[in-house]
Amino acid sequence: MQFSVNTSRIDPYKNFKFRVAWDGQVVAGVSKVSALKRTTEVVSHREGGDVSTPRHSPASSKFDPITLERGITFAPEFEAWANLVYSTEGDGAVSLAGLRKNISIEMLNLQGTVVKRYNVFRCWVSEYTALPELDANANAIAFETIILQNEGFERDEAIAEVAET
Repeated sequence: MQFSVNTSRIDPYKNFKFRVAWDGQVVAGVSKVSALKRTTEVVSHREGGDVSTPRHSPASSKFDPITLERGITFAPEFEAWANLVYSTEGDGAVSLAGLRKNISIEMLNLQGTVVKRYNVFRCWVSEYTALPELDANANAIAFETIILQNEGFERDEAIAEVAET
């Protein structure tokens, strides 16, 4: 079987080349992004004269939270966004201006060309891990994490498959 544009291509894209952007800027250091997942609830119903098998129809859809992870640096983006929903001064000090952001997640081919872009809408930080568990006996990177609630995503149809050389 062949792919439509790159007819000599037999390998799917790899999952380790990607970028995340918000506020018009690529966010540095993101090393892991959880899956984009949509689930549509099922409503089952029967008519009185039907056989015992119910009919199914779609109901409301929900979008799973997205987790972003990156190694801890002095970069302030994760913490600054997470702080929009919490203040040590109490709820009166919380400003919801700028709370929700649209983000984009771009998948790149091995040459670094964008091959897919998903736009994720009305995201906000529901969970922030500022400092992971620390272990003096480990030999690992310290990661900070944010979990984003969102109200849906769609693939950017303007991104066309490019001919690879």
